[in-house]
Amino acid sequence: MSAAWRIQTGIPVDTPHVVALMEQYWTLEGIAGFESATLCQLLGDLLSQPHLGTVWIAREGSALVGYLIAVYVFSFEYQGLIAEIDELFVLPHARRHGLGTALLDIAEAALADAGCTFVQLQLGAANRTARTFYDRRGYAARAGYELLGKRLPAAGIPGAGRQAEIRNV
Repeated sequence: MSAAWRIQTGIPVDTPHVVALMEQYWTLEGIAGFESATLCQLLGDLLSQPHLGTVWIAREGSALVGYLIAVYVFSFEYQGLIAEIDELFVLPHARRHGLGTALLDIAEAALADAGCTFVQLQLGAANRTARTFYDRRGYAARAGYELLGKRLPAAGIPGAGRQAEIRNV
């Protein structure tokens, strides 16, 4: 890793700088729906509520060159707190110099110290470079399982937050 790089925990003032890198990441991965204002609000919420997760940022001098976002999930299967790496991105000029590995090492150590028993992530199926990176770091697909998802209605939309009535028959 370059001596000029430093990795630290993100703070709310970092929000617009991280969101600027997020836009590049979303473009790279082909993720639709990037809205800067919405992501600034969400990232600000995460950074001000550490019980939800942590953001690590990497700087080269004063410029942000990478970030890793991890969020917490409680899992009975893994018997406690686990983490999901929601995003890891390093600018192209800073890749292949150990910065991604350093971000991952720092995050894994901090997540273990926070009591996480497992860490998982989602990976774009076409991103072979990232697959190789994670394979070298000990990450693997879970045999016999695949990730499924469903978008839920936003709060304030009719039917959102509806309670189910259960009757004994």
